[in-house]
Amino acid sequence: MTLIADGGSTKCDWILLDHQGEVLVRTRTRGLNPAVVSQDELVARLKENADLTAIFGTVEQLDFYGAGAGTKTPNEVLAKVLKSLFVKAQVTVNEDLLAAVYAATTEPGIICILGTGSNSCYFDGEKIHSHVPSLGYILMDEASGNYFGKRLIRDYYYQKMPEPIMRAFEKRFDLDADNIKLNVYQRPNPNTYLASFAEFIFTAEEVNGYFWQLISDGMKRFIEYRVLCYKEAQNVPIHFIGSIAHFSEEMIRNAMLPYHLTLGKIIRRPIDGLIEYYRTHRLNQNKPS
Repeated sequence: MTLIADGGSTKCDWILLDHQGEVLVRTRTRGLNPAVVSQDELVARLKENADLTAIFGTVEQLDFYGAGAGTKTPNEVLAKVLKSLFVKAQVTVNEDLLAAVYAATTEPGIICILGTGSNSCYFDGEKIHSHVPSLGYILMDEASGNYFGKRLIRDYYYQKMPEPIMRAFEKRFDLDADNIKLNVYQRPNPNTYLASFAEFIFTAEEVNGYFWQLISDGMKRFIEYRVLCYKEAQNVPIHFIGSIAHFSEEMIRNAMLPYHLTLGKIIRRPIDGLIEYYRTHRLNQNKPS
């Protein structure tokens, strides 16, 4: 049996496939970003899911794709945790960009992730090329959930929000300054906390002028920094992965227009594309002809 995980900072989707590619288990845990979640907390989040604890001793192959796993130390920490729990499994840990590529295309293209954080890479048809390393929610993450969360909080405190939106924002969130500072500067997972405010935009019944401008500004910044850094950008499709991309298609198209870029696929949940990739390229290749 093969267990596939696609993990962000907020949540992680898990799929267990049998040797024929049939889904045996589909479940979800809290986010498992090893760059921001401690080793003990990673273990706790895995153990709190009954679907996973039931298969700790039976999984044969575990392929984890996740945010924060693209650099050596966090990757090794997460791999150690997974190997300690899934005791019979061959474990691989890869960055989430690889899952995004597998879900989106087998042809050359630029793949962009817009989730709690953001990232991009160029896929040449065989290998991933990432010109700009991701430095996380403080320095980068343009057009991500935490980017928009920060923008909302700043606009609220600087009184740049339209009055009706400000009142609605106050009703939905605890905007006490001390509480915000506590969550951002002292408590774990500030990136996830900030991203939670972005739901105010993407769950709204309609995209008003203020939200439209906010999203558009973020997408323009992302295109400038995370897409145009690849010289291939004008020659290959640009694919987007994640819920924020799913809800922002029109703003993405508008941000791409001045640069004559080609929009490829927009995929809300990469785990579904991963299932098909595994059925076609991983599991079937071992079947007898």
